[in-house]
Amino acid sequence: MRRSRKILLAVVVVVLAVLVGGYWYERPLLLTGTGYAAHNACALDAIAHRDDPADDLPPNPLVPVLRTKTGDHDASASVLGLFSKQKAWATPGFGCTLADERPSLGEATPVTAAGNPYDAAPAPTPAVAVSAALDKAFARGLGTRGVVVLHDGRLVAERYAKGFDQDTPQLGWSMTKSVTNLLVGRLVAQGKLSLDDDHLRPEWTDGRAAITVRQLLQMTSGLSWDETYALGTPITRMLYLEPDMGTYVASRKLVHEPGTYLQYSSGNTDLLCAVLAKKFGGADLPRRELFAPLGLASAVLEPDAVGTPVCSSYLWATPRDWAAIGQLALQDGVWNGKRLLSEGWMAASTKAVDVRTEEAGYASGWWVNDAPKGLVEPSLPKDAYFAEGHDGQWIVVVPSEKLVVVRLGFTPDEDQDDGAVRLAADLVRSLGAAG
Repeated sequence: MRRSRKILLAVVVVVLAVLVGGYWYERPLLLTGTGYAAHNACALDAIAHRDDPADDLPPNPLVPVLRTKTGDHDASASVLGLFSKQKAWATPGFGCTLADERPSLGEATPVTAAGNPYDAAPAPTPAVAVSAALDKAFARGLGTRGVVVLHDGRLVAERYAKGFDQDTPQLGWSMTKSVTNLLVGRLVAQGKLSLDDDHLRPEWTDGRAAITVRQLLQMTSGLSWDETYALGTPITRMLYLEPDMGTYVASRKLVHEPGTYLQYSSGNTDLLCAVLAKKFGGADLPRRELFAPLGLASAVLEPDAVGTPVCSSYLWATPRDWAAIGQLALQDGVWNGKRLLSEGWMAASTKAVDVRTEEAGYASGWWVNDAPKGLVEPSLPKDAYFAEGHDGQWIVVVPSEKLVVVRLGFTPDEDQDDGAVRLAADLVRSLGAAG
């Protein structure tokens, strides 16, 4: 009997060791899930004023065991209410931040809709052909939540899914990278910044010192990266485990000579904004330099725990405000008769980077149709360019047609065609015929 008890105790100890060891091995992945859930719940409550955070969680085996709680100015998530707890804190003007303690982000520049012609524009009555194009964009299963169409500077069509309207901010994910291009352009136009500035981090005393603003913007820094959303990869660690995202990215090794290889990297964009925020105004920089001049009253770009705007991923705005961003680009940085970007900035920013890469058509924060090896989207005009984000977020700009198309939604299945390109092509034909 005594021997049996010893064996049983040994088995229990081994099982516990395996469970504990397994938990700690899987903990980074679990924290990714709880971090995503906490941030999502906080932002939907504080920014979008929605009470359905589960609707924005991607299909994942972890989802059934996540437990999320939303407070007055925060939200937390854990596994089964016990493990891998993460907390996100809401700050007026700055949205939500994952952190152990409430971050200190300073004052947010007030932003009103003054000067934004689309904020209070009357709802349009679209032409029959345009309405038919929107019907296809909202087909069952595509997950489309909002579409806004500007043509020749006018709001000509918009539509929303049930539970959404023109006042519902939606997350743009990597469309934020294109807005970062505009933010950089503002600083360059004011003479505060040069695309060729280097020695961007004091700790860079090796080859990384040669990395320039331009190379971070074009993702040709040469810093090691992996954009795969999986256990232990740089992108998930940066977004959900690192309080200072810029410092984490800056610590990555140099694996290519700067300027010679383009590797898609959200880290490059967040590091760029860490450099900008430190020099020019912290978490408030996008509000002061971009949102206020454009009248983007709904726009919120969320920062990390040290106040760096997460310029790779975390800009929220209403569909109309996303459309205004596209219109500023279409107008080459002129807004209400005032030049906010240097003349020719957008032409330069939408020229594909021609170096070794696996990313066809990436430019300076924007994707372009005119890639070195041919058109990326043959159904669209050559001069079309795009802001693209996770889960099917799109701004399509077609300068030759004076057209801006915004498609927002939730399409987490990468193999599911969300129809944004088809919508834009249909609109080019229908609006062109109408004109």
